[in-house]
Amino acid sequence: MRIGILGTGNVGQALASAWARAGHDVVLGSRRPDDPELLAKLRELTASGLRIDSPAGAAAHAEVLVNATPGTASVALLRSIGTEVLAERIILDVGVGFLEDGSLSHPGVSLGEEIQQAFPETRVVKTLCTVDRKVMIAPDSLEGPATVFLSGEDTKAKKVVRGLVGDLGWAEDGLLDLGGIATARGQENFALLFIGIAVAAGTYEFGIRVVLPTSGGSGLDH
Repeated sequence: MRIGILGTGNVGQALASAWARAGHDVVLGSRRPDDPELLAKLRELTASGLRIDSPAGAAAHAEVLVNATPGTASVALLRSIGTEVLAERIILDVGVGFLEDGSLSHPGVSLGEEIQQAFPETRVVKTLCTVDRKVMIAPDSLEGPATVFLSGEDTKAKKVVRGLVGDLGWAEDGLLDLGGIATARGQENFALLFIGIAVAAGTYEFGIRVVLPTSGGSGLDH
């Protein structure tokens, strides 16, 4: 697929490299695509054939546009690209917004929901924001299976995203569809627990697993 990635930080670089290895046509979008310092930082990626373009250029290229920008800046950046360009695109959103004090910038509503509301013709799928960048592209680096989640309104878009997440090494039974985009709130709020676990465990490289009862449980009744 043609994938555009907004964000050239650690997450954007990791995803770009992994999807390129899986055979996808990947373009990284940056506000400063010609900056010598940025190009030096990304030399290994560009040497392997990845292109660097503006955010608008990456979006125009993409069938799936990945938001790997800081959550506090994501909507403004997407607005600068334009509603018409983003119409009918799939946005795979991995962003989480933090304030300077470490609290979430979207405590009552998720970034995923804000993007979907701002761009109603765009198909937003939230995923991969509950693991760190290394586990994101190498789930087999963990001692056992982990779970990642999907939130979004469009069934076909979620099917495409499931395939892309699978290309990163995630097994089908490790992908849990939570439902509509409102469920992205749970994914993003996990960031606070993620930090607590990381401090307690001494590493960011861990996953969580949804473990169901052996009997199948008794439903959602309490």
